[in-house]
Amino acid sequence: MAQDLDDPIPLSALQHAVYCMRQAALIHIERMWEENRFTAEGRVVHEVAHEPGDSKRGSVRRVTALPLACRRLGLAGVADLVEFRADTDGETAFPVEYKRGKAKLHRADEVQLCAQGLCLEEMTGRPVPQGALFYAETKRRLIVPFDAELRRLTEETALQFGALLAAGRTPPAIYRADRCRACSLIEVCRPKAGVKSALGFRARAIDAALDDGKAPQ
Repeated sequence: MAQDLDDPIPLSALQHAVYCMRQAALIHIERMWEENRFTAEGRVVHEVAHEPGDSKRGSVRRVTALPLACRRLGLAGVADLVEFRADTDGETAFPVEYKRGKAKLHRADEVQLCAQGLCLEEMTGRPVPQGALFYAETKRRLIVPFDAELRRLTEETALQFGALLAAGRTPPAIYRADRCRACSLIEVCRPKAGVKSALGFRARAIDAALDDGKAPQ
C-alpha cells in the first residue's frame, strides 16, 4: 500500500535506524542532535556533495543533489550523486553516497544507499541493480549490489522505523560499547542510566538546576 509522503521518512533515518533504532528515534522523533567530530566531518563531506548540478561524461550523465522519493515505503531525501548510465534501453541509475571515514562492519550505509536505489526504481520504472559508497578517508568507491538480502533489510528497517515514527515512540536504550562510544547522542541518551526519553531527561535536569538556583549547562 502506498504511504503518505506529506510526512515521509528521511532516507538518512534508515542509516541511523540500522546503526541504532533509539538513535534514529532521538533524532527524528524527539528532535535531538549533538555534534561531535564524526558528525562534523560527515556534514562537511555532504555540504560539498550537495551542490546541485547536471553534467555529462561520455555516456554517463551525472546529477548531484537529486531529490528522491518512494511512495510505497514513504521515503524521501536527496541523493549526493546519481549517475545515469546509457544502455540499449535508455539509462540505468547508479546512486553514489558520500561518507566520511571508511567502510564499516555494520550495514547502515548500505541500507541508506539501497533505499536510494528503491526510490530511483519507483521514479524511473527501471531496475537499479547496484550503487556505490564513496569514503572520504580511503577515497575509494565501494560497489554495493542491491541483492535480495539487502533489499529485505532496507524494507524491514523502513517499515519498523515508520511504525515508531507514527507512534511517536522512542525505544529503550541498549548499551553497546562498539556503537555507543562513537555516538554523538550518548550524553542525552544515557544508555547505562536507563533514561527512556532524552527530552524528559533534559527537562528534569533543567528543573533540578532551577531548584538549586543554578543555570543549566
